[in-house]
Amino acid sequence: MNNFRALIFFCGVVIALFSGCDANTIVDSNMSMPARNWNYANKVKTVIEIKDAGKPVSIYFKLRHTSDYKYANIFVLFEIKGGDQKKQTRRYEYKLAEPDGQWNGSGSGNLYTYVMPLLTNYRFPAAGKYELAIEQNMRDNPLKEISDAGIKVVSLEQRK
Repeated sequence: MNNFRALIFFCGVVIALFSGCDANTIVDSNMSMPARNWNYANKVKTVIEIKDAGKPVSIYFKLRHTSDYKYANIFVLFEIKGGDQKKQTRRYEYKLAEPDGQWNGSGSGNLYTYVMPLLTNYRFPAAGKYELAIEQNMRDNPLKEISDAGIKVVSLEQRK
């Protein structure tokens, strides 16, 4: 039994080492939703410090829901504030399922995972700290069967 536990631990460490090593990832945050209910008040937030505004980044919306999620899409509000600019908010719609009900995300058991683009090849207007936030914008509050949501920011410049 101890050998089995050691093997499981070793496999977990190896998986963590190889899956978490993306040198271009600046931020990768996730927020679990209490009881799989995403309220308007539960904004997913992260803070990013931009040192060089000339370097492009891509910003992604991450989502996981159960197979009991009752819609084929999701609307979200994405907000950027900070630097010396006014707060900017944009509304996005993402298609999560095909007309026949087949989920578009990658499935694992009862959960479906998505990483969807918000802004690609984006350059912040100036160096400084920025707060990024995502809020669900569906009619239901809370939005049921959402396991977690997150924000991922990736530098598009190759690191040396």
